[in-house]
Amino acid sequence: ALAERLNVSAPAIPRMLRRLQSAGYVERVPYYGSQLTELGRQEALREIRRHRILEVFLVKLMGFTWDEAHEHSEVMGRGLNEAISERMAQMTNHPTRCPHGEPIPDVNGVLPEINDICIMNLGVGQKGVVSRVRTHEPEKLQYFAKLGLVPGADFEIVGRAPFNGPMRLRVGRDDNVVLGVELTKSLWVSRAEE
Repeated sequence: ALAERLNVSAPAIPRMLRRLQSAGYVERVPYYGSQLTELGRQEALREIRRHRILEVFLVKLMGFTWDEAHEHSEVMGRGLNEAISERMAQMTNHPTRCPHGEPIPDVNGVLPEINDICIMNLGVGQKGVVSRVRTHEPEKLQYFAKLGLVPGADFEIVGRAPFNGPMRLRVGRDDNVVLGVELTKSLWVSRAEE
């Protein structure tokens, strides 16, 4: 599973973990596997901050779309130093979320609290606001954008087929936005105040 998420071969994982362990970023936990040390956690949060700030910079100042930002950020972010990253944060008004709605850790490595839920957990008649779109697949992001389902968008669930069938939403004036289960898994929302 880890090899798949990192897009590397399975035999590469033990080597990578040994290297991270010798650097003090990872520790072995009996009957569990591996976990980040405090040092590893701090470095991971710094990397997440750099990556997400770069995504915001690419979208807001360079004109890339949100479906392009992640991939470009992956390539450009390697070796991006903290001074450049912080200047990008300054130029983009110190964002707290990336274009996909994911939280950006602050300079001290603190992640803002998130109180959202997957849209699958809501029922017909419930309203909310899209908070995060949890995918980096360009085709899905393009589709969500076409439907108007981007962070900050208001919606109402107007219909739902039984047995985890498709969900029908009202987004803006369009009350016929239909999402299958696969797409609803990527959509995280905050409930509207009743």
